[in-house]
Amino acid sequence: MNRTIKEATVRRFHYDSHDQLLQHLRDFIDAYNFGRRLKTLKGLTPYEFICKQWTANPDPFIIDPIHQMPGLNI
Repeated sequence: MNRTIKEATVRRFHYDSHDQLLQHLRDFIDAYNFGRRLKTLKGLTPYEFICKQWTANPDPFIIDPIHQMPGLNI
């Protein structure tokens, strides 16, 4: 994991300040965790698992999880 983070951030970009580096690291970790497939979820990403559960049983959900997807809202 450390190698993945270094190759995606520090070795690829130049940061003018420490705050820029921290913000980019936060964004990278969020994207990495959001898109990672997990064995405990039978190979699904956390978002795919939530959507699958929502389609099977929508009663426990207050808001449609499709509307909660991170990223640009265009």
